Amino acid sequence: MKSLRPNDYVLLVFAVIVALIFGVGTRPLNNEGAQANTNTRLIRSLEGPDVFRAHCAACHGGQGKGDGPVAPALVTRPPDLTTISRRNGGNYPADRIGRTIEGEEDITAHGTREMPIWGPIFHQVEEDRDYGDVRLHNVVEYIRSIQQK
Repeated sequence: MKSLRPNDYVLLVFAVIVALIFGVGTRPLNNEGAQANTNTRLIRSLEGPDVFRAHCAACHGGQGKGDGPVAPALVTRPPDLTTISRRNGGNYPADRIGRTIEGEEDITAHGTREMPIWGPIFHQVEEDRDYGDVRLHNVVEYIRSIQQK
């Protein structure tokens, strides 16, 4: 697991602040159901949609289209996560997506890495357990579930 670089912290703090200001972390993804109780619940949650809302939606948008409130401030626009399978010949590269989120896979085609490395954040120990792999798996599977057909 890679450690966070100073720029990663700046982007992470910026993303969290914008998410809190715009309420990204408290809105349901599809306008169905009630709003989340608190951002703390989202951040501690193991559920893929909650992990996505808490950590990804500020940049990638609530629907994963790359249109989150932080996106205009980034040098490289966040990709539309709903088209990953289409861009990969109809296959969803779950392992590569997981490595990218954790910071193990460099995105050389995009130049410098603006996306925060979430591995260390996901792997924070809670209640004497490391739920990082569970969060990672669940958010990767959530992204799989939003792929366009």
